[in-house]
Amino acid sequence: MLAVILAGLAPPPARGVQPSVEELKAKLSSANSNDKPKLCLQIAQRQLDAADKLYVASEIEKAQTALTDAVSYAELARDYAIQAHKHEKQTEIAVRGMVRKLNDLLHTLTHEERPPVEDAMVRLQHVRDDLLASMFPKGGK
Repeated sequence: MLAVILAGLAPPPARGVQPSVEELKAKLSSANSNDKPKLCLQIAQRQLDAADKLYVASEIEKAQTALTDAVSYAELARDYAIQAHKHEKQTEIAVRGMVRKLNDLLHTLTHEERPPVEDAMVRLQHVRDDLLASMFPKGGK
């Protein structure tokens, strides 16, 4: 009886524990084609969050590495989404949010710190353009 009461007092198991970026990258290689865009977006968004925090902490080189990784995985998400013809809209929406976040970050940086962020924004805009072109081909209908 005492064990049941003590078990009731124990904290519940941790919910929502998110896998690390490295675990997501490892999972990507064995994921099916429908899940790959989502996984790539998760990695890209996590790396973008990390880059943002690193820029705030003035760890510029680490921030740029995380930023490059974020853009690379966003580009992979685009490629997988277009290839599978699935999750294109969700991918475009997520990438649009990433561009918005980078634009906000850009205004907090010094002139010397801006070029990599501006380059990332251009690359992400190309990702969006490719996704939109895939969803809405010219000469539609």
